[in-house]
Amino acid sequence: QVQLVESGGGLVQAGGSLRLSCAASRQGVTLNAMGWYRQAPGKEREMVALHAGGAFSYADSVRGRFIVSRTPDNVYLQMNNLKPEDTAVYYCYARFRVGLRDYEDWGQGTQVYVSS
Repeated sequence: QVQLVESGGGLVQAGGSLRLSCAASRQGVTLNAMGWYRQAPGKEREMVALHAGGAFSYADSVRGRFIVSRTPDNVYLQMNNLKPEDTAVYYCYARFRVGLRDYEDWGQGTQVYVSS
């Protein structure tokens, strides 16, 4: 019921910036939350930035450098002052409710590589 398409990843030098975009295609559902997760090689997937319940939240490691913004069907991640440890596959995330149950969906992922 929800399809997420990401764009904007790539290669950047440390200290540079990238902007990720995610567009949601949805039918008859309201997106209760949208945001971004990432997964680096050998590590678990972690929340980067999330908009849910009208509030924004950030991982400690990106707070002050990354900014998430949102429209009803899109979510963006402005990443500034990138560091090599930000290298990961970034996934768009959405949560929606059908009836009494919440569902989650993920984009296909976009690679971000930060060189030192």
